[in-house]
Amino acid sequence: MLQSYEAIYEHGVMKWLGDKPPIKQAHVIVTILADKDVIDVPVQKRHLPSPLIAGKGKILGDIITPVSPAEEWSCLE
Repeated sequence: MLQSYEAIYEHGVMKWLGDKPPIKQAHVIVTILADKDVIDVPVQKRHLPSPLIAGKGKILGDIITPVSPAEEWSCLE
């Protein structure tokens, strides 16, 4: 049987908000609802260059102007 009970977990202690489950022991699934101020999760970079190629790239020309003129782009039509 699946039932929901609301509680706040603080410093290893569950504080029930309302009715407490009428059991001594249970398997629980916890869903955490918190603001960024409450839980500071470190942000990880998704992509890192291989150390074998890091720092070996070269820019060969203008990186702002497109290689082909805008008239050749079919998405502008």
